[in-house]
Amino acid sequence: MDKTLIVITGPTAVGKTRLCIDIAKHFDIPIINADSRQIYKELKIGTARPTDEEMLEVKHYFVGTLSLDDYYSASLYEQQVLALLEEQFKTHDFALMSGGSMMYIDAVCNGIDDIPTIDDGTREAMKRRLQEEGLEKLCEELKQLDPEYYEIVDRQNPKRVVHALEICTMTGQTYTSFRKREQKRRPFRIVKIGLNRERTELYDRINARVDKMMANGFLKEAEGLFERKGLNALNTVGYKELFDFFEGRWTLKEAIERIKGNTRRYARKQLTWYKKDEQMKWFHPDQKEDIINYILSK
Repeated sequence: MDKTLIVITGPTAVGKTRLCIDIAKHFDIPIINADSRQIYKELKIGTARPTDEEMLEVKHYFVGTLSLDDYYSASLYEQQVLALLEEQFKTHDFALMSGGSMMYIDAVCNGIDDIPTIDDGTREAMKRRLQEEGLEKLCEELKQLDPEYYEIVDRQNPKRVVHALEICTMTGQTYTSFRKREQKRRPFRIVKIGLNRERTELYDRINARVDKMMANGFLKEAEGLFERKGLNALNTVGYKELFDFFEGRWTLKEAIERIKGNTRRYARKQLTWYKKDEQMKWFHPDQKEDIINYILSK
């Protein structure tokens, strides 16, 4: 039998966690988490991470395994998941990857470009330059070193600009020269399942989740991370709005409403991305038996 990677994705708060635990139990396999924020141990409440009880039900990989100060990327995730799959497929016919991070899922399914890993010296130097010179100055340098990428990059996103400059300065080549966009072949089949709900139902779940997070201590969690707010991992819906509350930009009530609104916008962005994938088969999260039958029929 061909080895099969089951990918279950969908917008935030759609109900992936509970369904995936049930699917994992059915196939007696662990869950490979594909959430770029749940991987950080400090971000427990604000990322709606699986609870301790849920992780006792089924083994989860890539949940709470890194510190905020650790360097990580979609490329590293791709390498580590492929190594994990190689081991898992020695004893199982199926593997399950689930989450809402579009780049992480795409990295495993399609591969990402073989872009060099940035050395610590280059990373620290560029981080210092961003603080001292500002984003606009770095954008001007990128325009000189890689005008092609400069035209398409989000010039308001310091992470994208800085990473491109790191590659340019470290290799002496343009960042564009490494972006081939070639899909890589995988030695296993991939079955993609998208989860969705009627929009008002999804929005109600998002609003209820935010209220539950606040009740569970999200404010205190964010307060403890406020001094580290410049870290990229904290440039995340929920944390950003509470940091602005701490700085007096708006009241707590306004911050909570902004978290809900920005989470709804993020869910729409996720759905727009996923619906471009013609290999995705869509289900409601309550259709567990239909999903299992679909997986077995492929």
